[in-house]
Amino acid sequence: MSAPPLLPAAADNSSPPWDLAEVVNGLRLARERWRQAQQRRESGGREFPSRAALAAIVDQLCGALFPMRLGPADLRQESEDFYVGHTLDAALYGLLEQVRLELGYQARHGGLAEEDPQKRAVTIVRHFAAALPGIRELLDSDVEAAYHGDPAARSVDEVLLCYPGILAILHHRLAHRLYRLGAPLVARILAELAHSSTGIDIHPGARIGGSFFIDHGTGVVIGETAVIGQRVRLYQAVTLGAKRFPVGQDGGLEKGQPRHPVVEDDVVIYAGATLLGRIVIGRGASIGGNVWLTRSVPPGSQVTQASSQHHHLEDEGVTP
Repeated sequence: MSAPPLLPAAADNSSPPWDLAEVVNGLRLARERWRQAQQRRESGGREFPSRAALAAIVDQLCGALFPMRLGPADLRQESEDFYVGHTLDAALYGLLEQVRLELGYQARHGGLAEEDPQKRAVTIVRHFAAALPGIRELLDSDVEAAYHGDPAARSVDEVLLCYPGILAILHHRLAHRLYRLGAPLVARILAELAHSSTGIDIHPGARIGGSFFIDHGTGVVIGETAVIGQRVRLYQAVTLGAKRFPVGQDGGLEKGQPRHPVVEDDVVIYAGATLLGRIVIGRGASIGGNVWLTRSVPPGSQVTQASSQHHHLEDEGVTP
């Protein structure tokens, strides 16, 4: 058996084996070149919301929404209101600072009116706080949909504690409200925190109705302008994406144009299906696994790989 590798000799604290001053100087010059190229003005402090701070805030919000399941392990029901009040107060003040940072950045670099970011941030967070009871009710409908839609689910508590699709939609419900209120960067960070931990990518701009269920979930992508109705179910690796990206007169991509599918109520989309463009999937339709779809389908349709290929050939003028 070979001997373990020798550890490097302890470094002399007065003489590190790297030129730290040169590295620090090089990084400073790189930052300066980047800021000059981006025409960034000196702000004197942090400009952007903090991903780490928002991760802590969303954990607090989850605990406040579901205290006995996502709150602290030693919480008792008689202390629920105290815990929710204390936790929510801390979360909202933390969120206020992150939104203020985003709005200050927008005012400095986005060509927006130089109104007081603090005042706007207070308005956004106040409206967000008022929306939390409604968000909780929406999330209850999502949890119920997952429980009733999955025969492997033993309880609604298991669904809330374990299902990645529920974690992703929990983040989305919070992020979407902030997106609509005017804090898109904070919203995007919340969405990407869920994306990183679940593999489910939901843009905070997507509009999603109640009783939404993502089963398994890994690889699901839902684009910014997608619209999803009530009681919709998606399986893993489903994409609701854009077919093409319009280019404006300046040569850049046009932003905010409706380019993702509209999925009406009671639709089921099975694993691996890809739906592209501003198409409409009619109420009650069923889209089979691995279907590639770039056309609208009427309500009640059942689309399989075979039927999809048939329509594709017809569109190309080929007799199947």
